[in-house]
Amino acid sequence: MESRISIITLGVADLERSYDFYHKGLGFPTSGTPDQGIIFFQTSGTCLALYPLEELARDVSAEQSVERGAFSGITLAHNTRQKEDVDRILKLAEKSGGKIEKPAQDTFWGGYSGYFADPDGHLWEVAYGENWQFNPDGSLVIK
Repeated sequence: MESRISIITLGVADLERSYDFYHKGLGFPTSGTPDQGIIFFQTSGTCLALYPLEELARDVSAEQSVERGAFSGITLAHNTRQKEDVDRILKLAEKSGGKIEKPAQDTFWGGYSGYFADPDGHLWEVAYGENWQFNPDGSLVIK
């Protein structure tokens, strides 16, 4: 298997609300609309998809439960090139209907980061690291 993630699909309770949050609020590019039943956003390196939660659970298994705990054990991350972008993006997420879970602050590893939850509670870390490098497509260089 190649070490690649092609699509991350988030199960959402309200496809239109999530579309508004990611596309209209955060500016994620898509040509899709909620009436298509699934929405794909082209992001650097990986596609982000939104799909109704109950349908996603049913696609995985007829016995799959849609119940989630407060913390799913999964976070998504957006890494920034500039420290001030962390605060700007957290404010944008909050203005767009997200909830700040942890305000931006200096970290134990020498960076700067904070967390927001999207309207369905999916957690995103927005982080800056002084020595991070980025590929031309905006993805983080991992050495």
